[in-house]
Amino acid sequence: MVHQTELHLDTNGHGDSHRVDPELARIVTESGIRNGLVHLFNIGSTAAIVMLEFEDGLCEDLPEILDHLIPPGRHYGHEKAWHDGNAHSHLQATVLGPSLTIPVREGELELGTWQQVVHLECDNKSRQRRIVVTVCGE
Repeated sequence: MVHQTELHLDTNGHGDSHRVDPELARIVTESGIRNGLVHLFNIGSTAAIVMLEFEDGLCEDLPEILDHLIPPGRHYGHEKAWHDGNAHSHLQATVLGPSLTIPVREGELELGTWQQVVHLECDNKSRQRRIVVTVCGE
């Protein structure tokens, strides 16, 4: 059996994070699937889905570390083509990835105590985001 739906988020630009596992748990319950997988996929190339302890310090640390590793700047090839200042956003999102898959066991997400599912905005401006959620199993 397959159940598919979407989550919608309004983000506030670079570094904005949203915890989505409570909504995932609701979707899994609504699906009626007891054992299987839930898969999330962010539509768009400048945001990521990550597993992170959702607490203020880490929510600050992750974008700061990403900016240290892949800093904003005009020296990227993408900027020569588009001049939109978000090459680093594309690259950061690529490193983290647009999707995540989580086991479903006995109708619940199989997550550890400090594992939360987080959407991270990497773009340099606010966005309206769509996340496709697919629950598969029996």
